[in-house]
Amino acid sequence: MLRTITLGSCVSVQGTFVRSMPDGRIAVQVDNTVYSGVPVTKN
Repeated sequence: MLRTITLGSCVSVQGTFVRSMPDGRIAVQVDNTVYSGVPVTKN
């Protein structure tokens, strides 16, 4: 499943969902790199 996260104030990353973290962040994978950040919510 594709998910979008924000890194900092203006950088967004979209990738395949990897896992949820206890603090509310999620991890997504893009190619061989895993990024973690705050999920973008639907408005």
